[in-house]
Parts: sequence; C-alpha cells; structure tokens
Amino acid sequence: MTTKTNSKRANLAPLVVDVAVPIGAYYLLKDGLGTSTLMALALSSVVPAVRTGWSAVKERTVNGLAALILVVNVVGLLLSFVAGDPRLMLAKDSGVSSVIGIGILVSVALGRPMMTAGMKPWLVKGIAERESAWARLQDGSADFRRAERVFSIVWGVVLLAECVVRIVGAYTLPVDTMVWLGSVLMIVAMSVGFLVSGALAAGPMARMLIAEAKVCAPAMPEVALAK
Repeated sequence: MTTKTNSKRANLAPLVVDVAVPIGAYYLLKDGLGTSTLMALALSSVVPAVRTGWSAVKERTVNGLAALILVVNVVGLLLSFVAGDPRLMLAKDSGVSSVIGIGILVSVALGRPMMTAGMKPWLVKGIAERESAWARLQDGSADFRRAERVFSIVWGVVLLAECVVRIVGAYTLPVDTMVWLGSVLMIVAMSVGFLVSGALAAGPMARMLIAEAKVCAPAMPEVALAK
C-alpha cells in the first residue's frame, strides 16, 4: 500500500508543479500583489522550468523531452520580455506541444516510435515473461508493430491539435481566461490521448502480450529441466 501511495504521489507531483503552481502564482502575483500581466506570467513560469532542470540534474541523465521543454520555456520567457507581449508567453506553451507532436510523428516515419519508451513499462509491468513476449511480438507480429505505431501517431496528432487550439485562444481570448483555460486544454488533450491510444493501441497490445506470455509459459519449466 505504501509503495502504491508513493508511486501515485510521484506521478501527481509534476502535474501539481507544472499546472497548479503556475496558475495559483499568476493570480496571486497579478491580483494579489498587483504586478503586471507580463511579469506575473514570467514569474509563474519559473517553477516548472526549475523543476525540469532539477530533475535532469538529480537523475544525472539528459532526458530529451525534459530538456526540450526546458529550452522552449526559457526561450519563450526571453522572447516575451523582448517583445513585451503576454500573449506570446501563452502561445509559447503551444510551441512545446507542436515540437513534441512533430517529433513523435517523425519518429514513426523513421520506424522508431518515440512513445514506445513511455508505454512499454506500463504494459510489461516488470514481468520477465512479458518482457520476453514483447521482444518476440516486436520481431514477429505485424499487428503488434502496427499498434505500436498507432499509439505514437495518436499522441502526435493530439499534441498538434492542442497546439492549434492554444494559439487561437492565446490571440483571441482574454489573457486571464487563457491562463486557466490553457491548463484545462492540456488536461483534456491528455485525457483524449490516453483514451484513444488505449482503445486503438495499448489495449490490443496488452492483450497480445498476455496471450503470448501464456502460450510460452508452460514450455519454460520443460526447458529448465532439459538443462
């Protein structure tokens, strides 16, 4: 129970830092302390950027996605100060979605779906039989490889769609509205991504993995005895 609770907290922490803290900080700075809209947006973006950088330092590895988000945040922040446009700061969030979405689709075209690395641990669950089944299916099942590509394609399309909606909102809606609506759009996009990719790809892949693991499991003791 404790392990599951800690896992849930670990999964929720980035969401709180990247979504709840920036929104709360923005309204506190703007409405509570009377700072300008641009300054409130700039300061509220600092915490997610610091979290991304700290994660890279703490884990002592360079995570491509985290590094990309950090760079986009920093560049967007600097451009916003130069241009003095709070709407640009809101629009730069869509830049993250668009760059990642395009990167995912390119990875599919190159035959190395980027989202597989994030999906595989959820399906394999650290079970040795499923790990072996994954390798066999990836080598010998066209349906499995197709579902793997579909998973990444869904996420690429969802992120690009979110990008378009964010840009339109950033330049047509009031800034105060887009501060909270942008986070809502992100949550909706994530929910759609999970539901659609799960139904079209992750679900079928999980069933194939379980079936493949069961088929090969009875043969394993016999092999061991033969040795």
